[in-house]
Formats: sequence, structure tokens, C-alpha cells
Amino acid sequence: MSERGTLLTDAGIDEPLVARLMAAARAAAAHAYAPYSHFPVGAAVLTASGDIVSGVNIENASSGLTVCGERVAIFTAAAMGHRELRAVAVSAPRAAGTTPCGACRQVINEFKPGSGELVVLIDHGDRILPHAFSDLLPHAFGPRDLERAAPLT
Repeated sequence: MSERGTLLTDAGIDEPLVARLMAAARAAAAHAYAPYSHFPVGAAVLTASGDIVSGVNIENASSGLTVCGERVAIFTAAAMGHRELRAVAVSAPRAAGTTPCGACRQVINEFKPGSGELVVLIDHGDRILPHAFSDLLPHAFGPRDLERAAPLT
């Protein structure tokens, strides 16, 4: 089995689900609010329960208040009660191969599975490439670090 096949199989994600996730991310990108950068991004997350939740980047004239599509999708999923993700799909129609920014990677880390790998699907236009999240954010700090920290005395 290929590395792609192993990563997806181990995460319980088949090719039809990959296609559904990326279709949701691509459809979402059409609704991005990007009047300043003109760089639309759509994202779709797969929750542990199998729900697909989409998001888009939302820009603001005060650029520090802009929120990326990945975080909008994750925040929406969290608002719906989801606390664990299995996969994140990202589509940036103007720049094939765009990966999540550092802030998005840290937020993704907050909701990754307790065991197993989270899959990040990147839109390359003519193909969808899966990446292990741990390759995009190695040695990440997150909630499990806080859980295993020694209590304050």
C-alpha cells in the first residue's frame, strides 16, 4: 500500500470521503470574504463523529482581525459541540498547494485525535495530497502537555 493509502486507511478515511471533504472546501472557498487580499480560502473539517463542517477566510480592514478558513471551520465545529477532528481539507483556488498557516496549525493541534494521526488534505488542483498533521507541526505543544504537567504546589 502507498504512503497515501496507509495514512488515509489508518485514519479511517477512504477516497470517496477525501473527495467529499475537498468538494466541501472548494465550494466554501467561493464564499470567502477576501476583499483586500483577493486570496480566497475554503476549508472543511471532518469531526470524530463523521460530520463535515466548512469555513472560509474572513478578512477585515483591520488586518489583525482577519480569520483564516481553517480556523472558521474549526471554531464552527467547536460551537456545534465537536471536540476532536480526524481531517482538515484546505483549498486556495488562486494558489494550489497552500497549507495552513502557523496559527491554524496550532488551532488544529488543539483538536487533533488523542491517538492516531490527523490528516491534512491539500488541494493541488488536479490532485489532492494528504499530509500527516505531525509532519506539518512536529513536536507541537498542546492540551496533552498541560494534562501531564505536574500540579502546582
